[in-house]
Amino acid sequence: MTGFSEKILIMRSDRLIAILLMLQRREQVTAAEVAGELEISERTARRDLDALGMAGIPVYSVQGRSGGWRLLGGGRTDLSGLTAGEARALFLVAGPAAAATPAVKTALRKLVRALPETFRSEAEAAGSSLVVDAQHWGSSGTAERPPHFLDQLQDAVIRGVQTQIGYVDSAGNETERIIHPLGIVAKGPVWYLVAHTDAGRRTFRIDRVSAVVPSDDPVHRPKDFDLAESWREIADEVDRRRTPVEVHALCTPEGINFLRVAVGSNLEIGAAGHDGRIAVVIRAQSEYGIAGHLSGLVEWLEITGPRGVVDHLAGIGAALSERYGGPGLPSTPR
Repeated sequence: MTGFSEKILIMRSDRLIAILLMLQRREQVTAAEVAGELEISERTARRDLDALGMAGIPVYSVQGRSGGWRLLGGGRTDLSGLTAGEARALFLVAGPAAAATPAVKTALRKLVRALPETFRSEAEAAGSSLVVDAQHWGSSGTAERPPHFLDQLQDAVIRGVQTQIGYVDSAGNETERIIHPLGIVAKGPVWYLVAHTDAGRRTFRIDRVSAVVPSDDPVHRPKDFDLAESWREIADEVDRRRTPVEVHALCTPEGINFLRVAVGSNLEIGAAGHDGRIAVVIRAQSEYGIAGHLSGLVEWLEITGPRGVVDHLAGIGAALSERYGGPGLPSTPR
């Protein structure tokens, strides 16, 4: 598993499954054949084929004029020939099951049935152990490489074992605790562990984990736990805490794109009214801050609440009028 986490974001799961099925159907495939069948560039096809091998799937390249890529053991090798580690790698590369298309989910079910029974549970666990959330939380996290203990924690999630971790909180205090690892989330450049603890469900930044000691005790997994759904709940709660102010407004259609640029993902767009203006909700950290941020959009935007934001806008407008509303601009100090 070492270094494998760096590969899980490289490939789309539908391409992965398609390439594996091509390799099973044929003795050998070339990058050009993969590119033609999947409608991608040859460069992308080569990258995907190389990534398969680097991720632990038994794929190797044959050099020379008649070269290409093959499955170890021949093109007709079925997936029952995979080792336990290779089976886990396959489903981990396939990516979050919740994000898979129906066709990919069907292919994964077929692949599970082709595996030896002893491998199936861990293979399926690998397929549901990761969520990728590309949206950043502000400027939090600038990590370019996966954190040190990512692979060990991913392994604990897949094997379903309780783990003792050392953890350094945001204030620099280090503690040790026993957790029940449930899943891994990549949120922009930052990696998180979702786990059950004695205090309930908790989320840990993996770059703050200072030690990992897995045990042989099984994880107590909440009934019907779904990592993607759980992460949506966590992310929504974090967003509510980070942006407690909800600004309600009406925006003209021509101003919507300007508003999107101004507030990004903190914008919710509703329905258009009888006058053509569109109802919007803007989340923000403070009333004064968002008033200043939106003051340049008054040509298109009418704030309807809360009252504090409207008052701040009025104050900003009065200050602007006082300074710049006279017959001439103030002279530049020398």
